[in-house]
Amino acid sequence: MKLDRLIWGILLLFIGGVLLLENFNVITFYWRNVWHFWPVFLIIAGLNILFNKNNSQTGSIISIGVLVITLSFLFVKGQERPERGNWFGNKYKNDVDITIDDDNDNDTDNDEDTVRNNLNFSEAFNAIDSTKKTILNISGGGISFNLDGETSDLINAEVKKKRHSNFSLVKQLTDSATVLNFKMDGKNNKWNFGDGGNDVDFKLNKAPNWDINMKLGAGEADFDFEHYKVRSFRFDGGAASLEIKMGDLLPIADVVVKSGVADVKIKIPTNSGCRIKTKTGLSAKDFSGFEKLSDGVYETSNYKTSTKKIFINLDGGLSNFEVSRY
Repeated sequence: MKLDRLIWGILLLFIGGVLLLENFNVITFYWRNVWHFWPVFLIIAGLNILFNKNNSQTGSIISIGVLVITLSFLFVKGQERPERGNWFGNKYKNDVDITIDDDNDNDTDNDEDTVRNNLNFSEAFNAIDSTKKTILNISGGGISFNLDGETSDLINAEVKKKRHSNFSLVKQLTDSATVLNFKMDGKNNKWNFGDGGNDVDFKLNKAPNWDINMKLGAGEADFDFEHYKVRSFRFDGGAASLEIKMGDLLPIADVVVKSGVADVKIKIPTNSGCRIKTKTGLSAKDFSGFEKLSDGVYETSNYKTSTKKIFINLDGGLSNFEVSRY
């Protein structure tokens, strides 16, 4: 393998690894700290050109060693909180003095900012909603979703904004379904760079039959559906963390998960028969209480005899899938 390809591969792995750790809130990384050390990459490029020309194996090892040491240093340096909160903070004058005399006024301002950053969306519940299925479509990125209990409305969503984003909740009616579209607008919010993403707490009405479809670029979701009539849950995610708990209020339920790099945990009731089909590539699998029938097919022992069944389809690239019974 050529030295330049190896160096680019290591750089891409470093950037991708840092972004992934950020999206799972494992680290907080300040890219502006790294930018100040950009001349180091000129040195690495010079070494690459020099040793490539001479085809020196020792030189190639030196270049790779310098790159790894540099990236290790930048990884540590990037997690240090900057003294100033601006990319160009070093240009500010040092003789600026700001004094806040009244702590109470400051607390009031913070409370007002919190109120402004919180958004509430809701749709009223009508009796006709319980006679047909209700479809909830959720989409966004860099968000933490949570199911936070029930509501007398059809749906209630509280958004705790930590960064600038536009949210919307739109209700559409058809002859056979009530369709709810909850969406975060804005392409710039797909990735979460250090300050944390937005939090969304849902409350759902227990009367309707729910079909829930979720697209999550990066983020996490925690939904406890034990006491809800969820007919299907479909998840399409990138770098995400997903935890769901299914109930047994319906005779049949479907769970479909497609993910890139994700940590997926699913809980199902013991009195429901369950079949899992997987197409998981290099993913890790832990299906406690299931018997393997063939490659990619697993069943619980009560699958054929149970009057209530849950079908799970898992499709992932490099993910961790866990299915357990409660």
